[in-house]
Amino acid sequence: MPLLAASQVIRTREQAVEINSVLRNTYMLLALMIAVCAGATVIAVQMNWLPPFWIMLVGIFALPFAIQATARSPIGLLLSFVYAAFLGWIGAPLISDVLQINAMLITQALGITAATFIGLSMYTIVRRADFSWLGQFLTISSFAILGVIILRLLGVDFSPFEMLISAFMIIFASALILFQTSQIVLGGERNYIIAATTLFAGLWILFMYILQFLAIFSGRE
Repeated sequence: MPLLAASQVIRTREQAVEINSVLRNTYMLLALMIAVCAGATVIAVQMNWLPPFWIMLVGIFALPFAIQATARSPIGLLLSFVYAAFLGWIGAPLISDVLQINAMLITQALGITAATFIGLSMYTIVRRADFSWLGQFLTISSFAILGVIILRLLGVDFSPFEMLISAFMIIFASALILFQTSQIVLGGERNYIIAATTLFAGLWILFMYILQFLAIFSGRE
């Protein structure tokens, strides 16, 4: 077995320290974003007010790009919390509807989401698995999802396909979590703000569509 040169050992150690630092900061920020999202959801449910059409468009399309552009500054950190609050806000109507059906569905969705996220993350971190091959699938899927979002906002009825859409979004969110965690572990992503925001988006999508799936199976729309 060939010995590593001293410079290679130092570089490997430095990379490991940097990766561990990105992981630690990513999960710390992710936890804070979850807390902000939860708080925004509670407030939005109490207010019972959905954002206007143009605000939803700006938030869905502009915020992720703004975070990418400012991720190396305090503004990017601030925008990550704005993004978390925004997703909590637009997710409030579904939460409110499910509360009227069966509040236990939310607890079940949270449990399934947490177990799925931890399982996917631990597998990738422990195995140091490379899921970069999911990038093309995520890119193509993102365009398809944006198209569906636009059509929904324009009033197109997708209710006959809700179960299929929910299943696809759960797969998409799981793939996004695997891909982003792999990027962190293998050193492909060095910015914890981008990493945490991407993981949060995957986690939020996973929870919302697991919740919607459970609501569909409960026999209510």
